[in-house]
Amino acid sequence: MSEKVLTLTDGNWSAEVLSAEQPVLVDFWADWCVPCKTLAPSVEAVAGELAGRLKVGKMNVEENSDVPFRYNITSLPTLLLIKGGQVAEQRVGLMSKDKLLGFITPHLG
Repeated sequence: MSEKVLTLTDGNWSAEVLSAEQPVLVDFWADWCVPCKTLAPSVEAVAGELAGRLKVGKMNVEENSDVPFRYNITSLPTLLLIKGGQVAEQRVGLMSKDKLLGFITPHLG
């Protein structure tokens, strides 16, 4: 993972995501999920391009169960865009970098 992408956990969720000043893109993934691995370079590219305007983090659902359960994450990859501690948008499945940018951009200031 690049230094622009945070590793999110049940333990740091509140501080890193719910209390964030800027919108946060969260990528829920697992090691066994092939589409998750395919999506990862796009998520990292977006993190680099939108650094300073968007926080980006990834949460491994195999290592963290509280947050995925709370947000009813049942399919992978799932992307949540969280603004002001609330889910602003949710997408499930693989998407291109362009589609990812299209999903995020309307939520940036």
